[in-house]
Amino acid sequence: MPLKVLIVDDASFVRDTIKRTLRQFIPNVEIHDAADGRRAVSAMKMNKFDIVLSDWEMPEMTGEEFLCWVRRDSNNPTVPFIMISSRGDRDHIIKAIQSGVSDYLSKPFTAEELRKKIAKQLKKIGHKDSRAQPQTASGFSSLDVLTSSSVNRVASGPPEVKSASLFAKPAAVVATSKNDGIQFQGKAQLRFPHLTCECAIRDLSLQAMSGFMMRPENLPTVFDQAVVDLEDKHGSAMARLNGYVHSIQAVENNPNTTKLKIVVRFVDNDPDKFEAISKAIAH
Repeated sequence: MPLKVLIVDDASFVRDTIKRTLRQFIPNVEIHDAADGRRAVSAMKMNKFDIVLSDWEMPEMTGEEFLCWVRRDSNNPTVPFIMISSRGDRDHIIKAIQSGVSDYLSKPFTAEELRKKIAKQLKKIGHKDSRAQPQTASGFSSLDVLTSSSVNRVASGPPEVKSASLFAKPAAVVATSKNDGIQFQGKAQLRFPHLTCECAIRDLSLQAMSGFMMRPENLPTVFDQAVVDLEDKHGSAMARLNGYVHSIQAVENNPNTTKLKIVVRFVDNDPDKFEAISKAIAH
């Protein structure tokens, strides 16, 4: 019998990348996906899954609400349930554990971290992890989940961003140029799997953020997962946005330049977050 996995995330880019990665190390895996908790409930009513991986912050039905339904009303209440979230604060994780999650995977994460979490749950249910070695063909097959496997993480993470879960991406385009009517005066902390750095924001819109950053020792690459922590001009947290690197280029026509322009496209989709960040920017 093939291993049956359900992936639940409102960002199609995240779902597709996790699926590609799972297929690298689990032969004959059968993968189903859902864009929110309500669709995940429908999928579980028709199938019995071996493992569920679910985002925590989704529209329609949150990951927590979906988990409560799984543990209380589904036909498989003991299924291993791995929570995926960009929030890593202790209180958030404790609440998730109390709700019944089997394990926790923090964004951004690598393919190896995902494999270890899956292998741990496979062992608990008695399924042998006869995984294949990752192939090195073209496209995503040679990549870690939303990151490059050739770089190392920094030892220390970014400071905790309080109340970031209340926000996502802005609901309207916000110009930061002095020539436009509205000027966003804050900045952003960009978090990648292997580094954290500051970014001066140039433009902010519903779909993306563009800005300038100093060249780090380990460069992020296109399709690397990125978490954007927006701060106001006083350094207070405004929003946490999930996305990926859409483009990155040198500002100057010089191989030794220390300045880069980066564009991060957002993958969040939550109307409440749109409204919250719009109000924050308006003030």
